[in-house]
Amino acid sequence: MKKLLALVLAMVMVMTAVSALADTFKVAFSQIGQESDWRTANTDSIKNDVGGHEGWELIYDDAQQKQENQIKALRNFITQGVDVILFTGVVSTGWEEVLKEVNAEEIPLILVDRMPDCINEIEYAAAFGGDFVEEGRRQTAWAGEYLKAQGRGDEEVNVVIMEGTTGADAQVGRTKGNLAGLEAYPNMKVIAQQSGNFTRAEGQALMESWLKSYDKIDILIAQNDDMALGAIDAIKGAGKVPGKDIIIVGCDSVKAAFDAIVAGEMNATIECTPLYGPFVVDAIEKLQAGETMSKTLLHPEEGVYDMDGGIDLGTVVSVKAADVIDQRQY
Repeated sequence: MKKLLALVLAMVMVMTAVSALADTFKVAFSQIGQESDWRTANTDSIKNDVGGHEGWELIYDDAQQKQENQIKALRNFITQGVDVILFTGVVSTGWEEVLKEVNAEEIPLILVDRMPDCINEIEYAAAFGGDFVEEGRRQTAWAGEYLKAQGRGDEEVNVVIMEGTTGADAQVGRTKGNLAGLEAYPNMKVIAQQSGNFTRAEGQALMESWLKSYDKIDILIAQNDDMALGAIDAIKGAGKVPGKDIIIVGCDSVKAAFDAIVAGEMNATIECTPLYGPFVVDAIEKLQAGETMSKTLLHPEEGVYDMDGGIDLGTVVSVKAADVIDQRQY
């Protein structure tokens, strides 16, 4: 009788465990990698908020900046029968086939940060991302307005644009915005434009190359702060003073960029918040409740931060970085 009771108890425990697993809501997250401080903060925000949610299991995959790894991960998510997929694509193109496979399995898809170019051909539940074109426009507009404030509005200046990973949604959008913004400032001439792959190491190497190739560089537009910080090291190594000899405008507004601005080595950074965790959690909860969300790409409200504040870009006025540095969460 004791053996029978023990067997029955064991079976009940197994059935309870199986039932608990079946009730677990599985959220899969395909992230591109960890190429920058921004990306790390983005990953941590989503992992902490989703992974810490009661009743949810987070399945996370780091693609290490390789599209083939993400495609494999998405198909693995399908095989595992997950309930929701969060997706950030390393580049914009090449996703239609695999994302339509996700759609065929009727797994809700939430797009985060970077949008695939097939967005109008696929089904998705919600989309959250930065306004990359506006961020790029703000970079060059800030530089142009800063020159005017310094009495240098008519001075002919040489500009270099350090782009992000070629083909990435952020690179495409920010480049478009950079060039559009420059149209209002004919005194700013682009003499070089090349990818630094959104990494600090490649930003440093690229800036070292430019400093050897060009006698006069007045402004660096770096499409993320990590590349700008790498460029600062290269500028110092060349015996020049970053922030003075070369005006430096970054993007993302990570804490390290604020430190560089306060130290006088960087002039400005355009915000692109990585803190999407709360947005994603809210979207998933709405899905669970059977709600339908808008297909409109939602942009968080973002600012511009610089050495002194007060630069009016039309859509936003810059804020002095030193005044708000203690409030930065990343």
